[in-house]
Amino acid sequence: MNIKTNFENILFLDIETVPEVENFSNLIEEKQELFAQKTQYQRKEDVTPSQFYERAGIWAEFGKIVCISVGYFTDFNSEKRVFRVTSFYGDEVKLLEDFKNLLNNYFHKPQHLLCAHNGKEFDFPYIARRMIIHQIELPEKLNLFGKKPWEIPHIDTMELWKFGDYKHFTSLKLLTSILGIPSPKDDINGSEVGAVFYKEKNIERIVKYCEKDTVAIAQLLLRFNNQPLIDELNIIQV
Repeated sequence: MNIKTNFENILFLDIETVPEVENFSNLIEEKQELFAQKTQYQRKEDVTPSQFYERAGIWAEFGKIVCISVGYFTDFNSEKRVFRVTSFYGDEVKLLEDFKNLLNNYFHKPQHLLCAHNGKEFDFPYIARRMIIHQIELPEKLNLFGKKPWEIPHIDTMELWKFGDYKHFTSLKLLTSILGIPSPKDDINGSEVGAVFYKEKNIERIVKYCEKDTVAIAQLLLRFNNQPLIDELNIIQV
């Protein structure tokens, strides 16, 4: 495939989410009932809403974002090609405001695109929903109202891999493995982020995990376009 755009115009990103509060019992009674209704078809008959609550982070209505990592290329067409990575984490309102400011100040032009893995189903709508919940005005790149499909400034590496097969889900980890993309072994996976956040209170560990995925997404798009992969020495944290 051939992505006909300048890679320097793409902002790669990944988010990490957790349940809005640590325990189901911390929710007000109304929200407990709403969570039970929301998840009744996902839960097995013998699984209670309280037991299922550890998965609440996948829904923007019952979860929150604890980290957004972004990456972008500079000097893409030179031998000094560099991939810069930075993260917004901690208080959700602040990280959403900081991310919004990044988009509005540096990635707001028509040629700018956002790229994530499964971003159209998860990352992009999740960020937008949490912004609305916190009464944060949506940046143009996330405000899709009235836009035609070809006007939406988003690239989804999982969608690209589907080649029109809407039933096909492929994880980022699987794709990097089969395409020969170097991927350091992670000490956590997505299902463990909530425990690391609430039990260990180790946000730095989550940020590191999120940044690795952001780099992997950029590597994936390079691989799709038969471009040389990023050298580890050219990855800079800012």
